[in-house]
Amino acid sequence: WHSRISLTTACWPQVRAQKVRAIVSLSPDGQFIARAMDKVGFPSIRGSSANKDKADRAKGGSAALRDALRQLKVGGVALTPDGPRGPMRQMGDGVAVMAKLSGAPVLFIGLSCSPAIRLGSWDRAVLPLPFGKGAIVWDLDRYPEGLSTDEVTIRWTDRLTAVEARADELTGLERI
Repeated sequence: WHSRISLTTACWPQVRAQKVRAIVSLSPDGQFIARAMDKVGFPSIRGSSANKDKADRAKGGSAALRDALRQLKVGGVALTPDGPRGPMRQMGDGVAVMAKLSGAPVLFIGLSCSPAIRLGSWDRAVLPLPFGKGAIVWDLDRYPEGLSTDEVTIRWTDRLTAVEARADELTGLERI
């Protein structure tokens, strides 16, 4: 989930070895993140889903989807499915759409650390403190036949929340 984005660096050595690119929004914050990730060898695909309330403002979602589908033929795509606008822990349909169109498996990664600071942001972002412990919990799935994108999104929201909750349980981080 988006609140754990600062913990994703724990996955970067494995990600770089497997040709993974991250989907990053076109926002100024996204530009900062994309540049930082590029410096450590983790390239990005720029764009995000459109805000339904601001349909006149292009977010690059269609181009990002096309780039992501091309990327899935040669590697992986990383994204936070509730960002960059939220609401917290509510997955948009982008992951399910990409999985259905590409046939690629989906890896749900739950990250946690303790001790940590929680920010007052919309997602209550977690920032790790030194000398703590961390946990990475994962689960894997493929798009199930016979289900709608909405049904899969609900199912996968629960799975991603479950792996994050298990990681929190392992580190002792309080759930919010």
